[in-house]
Amino acid sequence: MPTAKERSRERRWIVLGIDGRYVTLGRATDPSEEEVRRAEEALRAQGLAGWLAVMEGNPYVGAAPRLLEVRRLAQPAVPFADAAAACIRLIANYRTELAG
Repeated sequence: MPTAKERSRERRWIVLGIDGRYVTLGRATDPSEEEVRRAEEALRAQGLAGWLAVMEGNPYVGAAPRLLEVRRLAQPAVPFADAAAACIRLIANYRTELAG
């Protein structure tokens, strides 16, 4: 089982939506250009937009993860910082629900 320090260094590729929701693309390897293109097409098809980003840290335990912007997908209309803050709030709310 990974230690708390190892979990805090966990890195995953995500697609971050403008409302803070995210989907993990992978952890072991970088996503291919084809995977990123398909993710962007899926966002557009649903009328959504977001970013390809890296999440550092575990969203389930430990310190709040940090989000790093990599590139825009489907022309998001809000700043990355706003979506990242919404994501961290959603993670904190989820953790509170689990603990309570």
